[in-house]
Amino acid sequence: MEEDDFLKNEQLKMILSPHPLSFMNLQFLSIFLILWGAILGWLVGFSGYRHIFAENEWITIMVWGIVLLITGVIASLIAIRWRIFFLFLTIFLVGLAIVFWQNLYGSLGVFLPFYTIGVSIIGFLLVEWYRRSHQYIITNQRIIFKGGITSKEERTLRYSKISDINARQGILGQIFGFGTITPISESGFGLGSDSSFAAGGIGIGQKKVGLFGIFGGSKEVKTPRSRSYYELHGVYPYKEVKKLVETMVQENDITPYQQEQVTFQKEQLDIQKQMRDLLKKQSEIYQEEKNDEIE
Repeated sequence: MEEDDFLKNEQLKMILSPHPLSFMNLQFLSIFLILWGAILGWLVGFSGYRHIFAENEWITIMVWGIVLLITGVIASLIAIRWRIFFLFLTIFLVGLAIVFWQNLYGSLGVFLPFYTIGVSIIGFLLVEWYRRSHQYIITNQRIIFKGGITSKEERTLRYSKISDINARQGILGQIFGFGTITPISESGFGLGSDSSFAAGGIGIGQKKVGLFGIFGGSKEVKTPRSRSYYELHGVYPYKEVKKLVETMVQENDITPYQQEQVTFQKEQLDIQKQMRDLLKKQSEIYQEEKNDEIE
């Protein structure tokens, strides 16, 4: 942040970014892809069930795709983020399209495991790029949240507008000393509600039996939640940052007594202004009368 961006009498306190382990919930998805790629390669090429996959190439595709999609659904339900499911669906459809395009039916046992592991490596790099795009600037007057890969986002929050602070640490955060601090504004910014559900069924026809599922949900409980661009996500050192933010909020907080004093001073200024205007008007009237007498 350049000096020209600071306000009058504004002083920099800290410049932060998320800890490298703060997005492990996304990194776990890449770790799963590595494990599933390795397991699939073992099942198709070395396990005692490899003859089943060799009989029909569609069995390999079905097993690979079903595990991907079920994992995507479970992860989306847990994280309340359906973009995870659509991400896994995209991985499945792109892999299937490459198989059709390049006619790789005879080498599915090699292509699908390496494709899955390759996607996971790309996922690791994208998550790290996403993490590095975050920047949090703490000054004596406000908190500035910056971030964005393709488009840049910025949020400014003054301490006087913060009504509450939510702070949380996961297991890794407690071990490595990082955590997430969510400032909740008076307007309720920083609060969210969870929503998730899952349903399934079986359709039976004259000749076919089909399995279908519907996923979604609803839980209208207000919980401290915000995008990582709009909160101090995974910051280190957690305790020092939390204490600094709470101190800044306390110093900028106006107590009821102080509010009464401000209101009283404002009323006094209004009365003084009215008296000044009245005296000015009387002076003008007196001057006009004096001029009339002279004439």
